[in-house]
Amino acid sequence: MGRQRAFDEDEVVRAAVGLFGGRAYDGVSVDDLVTRLGVHRNSLYKTFGSKRGLYLTALRRHLADDVRPLAEALATATDAAAAVRLITSADLGLLLLAAVERAPADEEVAAEVTAALAAVDEAIADALGIPAPLAAALTAAALGILLRGRPEGIGAALTQRLDPLN
Repeated sequence: MGRQRAFDEDEVVRAAVGLFGGRAYDGVSVDDLVTRLGVHRNSLYKTFGSKRGLYLTALRRHLADDVRPLAEALATATDAAAAVRLITSADLGLLLLAAVERAPADEEVAAEVTAALAAVDEAIADALGIPAPLAAALTAAALGILLRGRPEGIGAALTQRLDPLN
């Protein structure tokens, strides 16, 4: 008979979202996971199979807990400026890192990222009554602001230029 699990899987996954979202997949070692998450190496492998297994679980949690609610909020956006504000105020670190670091090399991550971004684009297109390519461009611009670290004035300047979309 095996030992009882000595950790809360939900808490570990939530903590892994923060760790991978702050340092990316390649920036986090198994030793980092063991130390930061407080999980024994054997327990980590037994529960998640591998570092990648934990990463995929964390990515899916991030998409469910952070990106899906964002898409739901975007579905009620009244104008493009509101959509940009919603996106630039969201915690999307893991999504962005997954898109640039893992998606090009991992088909499963790519599929998750593609589906999440499509949901965001669709919510914007539906809420604002704009074509899908324009909604995707709006999403890309807002994510670009996040990638640049939200430099002062960029979000405001962009939203001022978006008035013709309304």
